Amino acid sequence: MKRRAKTAPRKNAKKTPAHSSRPRKNSPQSGAGVEYFRPKIGSEITIEALVPHDWTIQAFDQRLPAVLSTPAMIKLMEHATTRAVLPQLPPGAISVGTRIEVDHLKAVPDGATVQAYARLIGFKGRFLIFKVEARSGEIVIGRGRVFRAIVDTTKHGDKAKARVAEEADAAQSPRKGKAPAAVDTASLKTF
Repeated sequence: MKRRAKTAPRKNAKKTPAHSSRPRKNSPQSGAGVEYFRPKIGSEITIEALVPHDWTIQAFDQRLPAVLSTPAMIKLMEHATTRAVLPQLPPGAISVGTRIEVDHLKAVPDGATVQAYARLIGFKGRFLIFKVEARSGEIVIGRGRVFRAIVDTTKHGDKAKARVAEEADAAQSPRKGKAPAAVDTASLKTF
C-alpha cells in the first residue's frame, strides 16, 4: 500500500483568524459580486401542492389524460430550488435556472398531492447544482438535477433589455434566408 507524503504548510500562506473583521471570500460584503456568493451546501426544502387541472396535459389537449405534465412537475422542482437558498441570498440577488436534467417517471392525476424536494449538492464554477425529486405519497414521480446561477437583479434585467434592443435593431436590417413565422402567443397554453 502506497502512502502519500505529508506536505509542509506553505511558508507565505495567509492565515485569517476566525475572529477577523475582514469579510470572508464568500460573503456579500467581500465586493466580489453576488454572482460569486456561495449558499451553504446541504440547504434543502420540500414544498407541496395539489395538482390543478390546468397543470395537466389534458389542459393542453382534451384528447390526452388529466395527468400532471412534465413542465408543471419541473416548475415545482425549480420553485423548490429557489426556496432552498432564498433566505441566504444577499440583498438584490436572485437565482435563475440555467439547466435541467430531469426524468419524469410516473403519472399522477389532477387533484393529487405532489411534494417537490430540492437539496443544494454542489457547485460547478458559478453554477449551483441541486438534487431534485418529486413524489406523490411514496411514489417517486420524477428526479434529477437542476442548475442555477446567482445574479444581481438590476444587472440581469438590464442585460436582458439590451439583448432585446439588439434583436430589434437586427430585425430592421436585411436578413439572408426566410424570416421566422409569427406565432400567436395567445393560442399557446402553459401546462
